[in-house]
Amino acid sequence: MFAKIAFTAVLGLASVPAFAACDVSIEGNDSMQFNTKSIVVDKTCKEFTINLKHTGKLPKAAMGHNVVVSKKSDESAVATDGMKAGLDNNYVKAGDERVIAHTDVIGGGESTSVTFDVSKLKEGEDYAFFCSFPGHWSIMTGEIKLGS
Repeated sequence: MFAKIAFTAVLGLASVPAFAACDVSIEGNDSMQFNTKSIVVDKTCKEFTINLKHTGKLPKAAMGHNVVVSKKSDESAVATDGMKAGLDNNYVKAGDERVIAHTDVIGGGESTSVTFDVSKLKEGEDYAFFCSFPGHWSIMTGEIKLGS
């Protein structure tokens, strides 16, 4: 009798859908590298959080990093406009509607995060995440995909 109950319980647990991971942690370093080139956002998430840790030692004025999310087609223009915005504005143009989300710029040993509404991502669209610190975006870039 106990074996039947245990077996039924195990089958019941196996049929429960796994919860989607609605966050990701990435690292940036003093060599202008992210430790990932791809992020998949599960479309069942209502919100998604990107956690950024700067594993280097240099201060943000010298080697700061952030994460900016935009359409891939907007990446270059957002980064160029961000350079003009300056460090005090996290190298993101104020009110830039092309920016889906962005973190603050951080220096070595610091961490930050940003949470955004997943409904801002559309299936079939190409998205990018990148560091908008001047000179970094062409190296420190990756893709964001809306997954199932």
